[in-house]
Amino acid sequence: MWPWGHLAVAYLLYTAVTHRRFDSPPRAIPTIALAIGSQTPDLIDKPLAWNFGLLPGGRTLSHSLLVVAVLVPLVRAIAGRLERRAVGMAFLAGYCSHLCADVPPGVLSGEFASASYLLWPILEQPPEDPVAGIFDAILHYYAMGTYEWVQFGLFAVAVVSWYRDGAPGLGLARVVLERRPNV
Repeated sequence: MWPWGHLAVAYLLYTAVTHRRFDSPPRAIPTIALAIGSQTPDLIDKPLAWNFGLLPGGRTLSHSLLVVAVLVPLVRAIAGRLERRAVGMAFLAGYCSHLCADVPPGVLSGEFASASYLLWPILEQPPEDPVAGIFDAILHYYAMGTYEWVQFGLFAVAVVSWYRDGAPGLGLARVVLERRPNV
């Protein structure tokens, strides 16, 4: 899944939960944490595999449920200690939604081997086409098929939903960028 697909899935799930549970739209800082969490597994695995050759594939270490088993209590403990539980939970929601969104559609028809990366390194990672770095992946690895167009559609729905929620996080990002010293 492309980055905007992961972001869309994470935001649509998160806004639905916050509206249902708290009867309000998501807040700014948790929304930013959600966005970061939704990208984190790929920001770790893909460069380490494709650019540095340290991992056997782009869905291994940070896509593994074994890492999640360590990450969840760690993030919860840190967020609790910092009194930022909502921020920690939003990050984890983004992270976990990424793993769910990466599960190939073939799993629905019983092809479970394609999701074996979820138990890496216990199970071997599914075969992956060779990729010569991030830019090669962007230019050649991903084809624009139905699955990619669905992601664009989800992203469009997520942007509309985010806008209707008051664009949480945008004002905070604007303030941070305005404070940045001119170089």
